[in-house]
Amino acid sequence: MKQMTFAYAEYAGKRKQARKELFLIEMDQVVPWKGLIALIEPHCPKGEGGSPAYPLMAMLCVHLMQNWFGYSDPAMEEALYETTILRQFA
Repeated sequence: MKQMTFAYAEYAGKRKQARKELFLIEMDQVVPWKGLIALIEPHCPKGEGGSPAYPLMAMLCVHLMQNWFGYSDPAMEEALYETTILRQFA
């Protein structure tokens, strides 16, 4: 378990869940994660040379959030830095 930061502690104490947060909670329950990972994994690079790849699950989550919320690559990167719920989902 990761150590809780002050930002996460403040976030956890909030009262109302935003629509985006509720949507991500629902998608986490509905999306067949294991099945999607099993389909994608054979086509992923195995880390031969270069920088280590990001975990496949994180990449899939980020890709889906880009599609759901209409973020470009730079906008998604910025949103991950700025929005706690997006970081937690990824």
